[in-house]
Amino acid sequence: MQKTNKILVVGGGSWATANIKMLGDNTTEKEIFWWMRSAEAAEHVQKFGHNPNYLSSIEVKLPAQNISTDLQALIKLADIILLNVPAAFLKEALAGVTADDLAGKKIVSAIKGIVPDENQIIAEFLNQHYNIQFNNFAVISGPCHAEEVALEKLSYLTIASMNTDLAALFAGMINTRYIKTIVSDDIYGTEYGAVLKNIYAIASGICHGVGYGDNFQSVLISNAIRELERFVAAVHPIDRDIKESAYLGDLLVTAYSQFSRNRTFGNMIGKGYTVTSAQLEMNMIAEGFYAINCLHEVNKQYNVNMPICDAVYAILYQKRSPYLEMKTLAEKLC
Repeated sequence: MQKTNKILVVGGGSWATANIKMLGDNTTEKEIFWWMRSAEAAEHVQKFGHNPNYLSSIEVKLPAQNISTDLQALIKLADIILLNVPAAFLKEALAGVTADDLAGKKIVSAIKGIVPDENQIIAEFLNQHYNIQFNNFAVISGPCHAEEVALEKLSYLTIASMNTDLAALFAGMINTRYIKTIVSDDIYGTEYGAVLKNIYAIASGICHGVGYGDNFQSVLISNAIRELERFVAAVHPIDRDIKESAYLGDLLVTAYSQFSRNRTFGNMIGKGYTVTSAQLEMNMIAEGFYAINCLHEVNKQYNVNMPICDAVYAILYQKRSPYLEMKTLAEKLC
């Protein structure tokens, strides 16, 4: 008799809601649980079957008892834990959770960021702080926006793990008529690629905000993919094709899409918003803002030439003029 996998989605945002939909629309036998930080949001979903704050068009078909704000209780029930909280708040979300609580669990990360202070990608953070072995860890990479999942537009996801059996298992749990899945063993490349594409999307938005056009954007992004390739090769030198959808595809959709919150954030910065005012107006997390500060620290170890990342860091954390920094950057691109 085939085992019924029990999967817990951790997070209450748009990507968590999209993952709930994918898991629910997939026909593989499974039981789904959902942890939400907000008791008010959890109660709303229990009563009305919709997330009141994100992608409210998605119908949530879970039993009321499977939706809770008690993370530790839900962890005990789950075989697979799918993390969907912003990297900047992962430690806060896991407060009170111990390595013993997660022992024997499979962890899948849908987080596209670096954990602040530790400056670690999610795989490294969970390995060092919760003793999660790399063979029990997988990561979801795009290109895929939650809004298009809600609209059931054809999308592609890469599931990466050093344990390709785990990657294939989870890929089979989210594959639907509108979601196609690809399996990879490159967790470092996909995680850092997801981090960097958010930073480059901010750069793209800043350029648009200060008045550069499509011609310049194309040069910016062609330089960005080469910069990304240099960095991941320095961090984890394996044979990878940077033109695959998990790398180049994810970068393109995040840099150009109307749904890209990082591009939107960058556009606001380019138009003169302060970081605080842009964050308040968006009411959503732009992972790239936190990621660039972490990546700046990580790159002190590798010393990779990263002029685009350097420009974004200077604008966001050193309060340099977006116009002047992009003008300087333009002289370095080719």
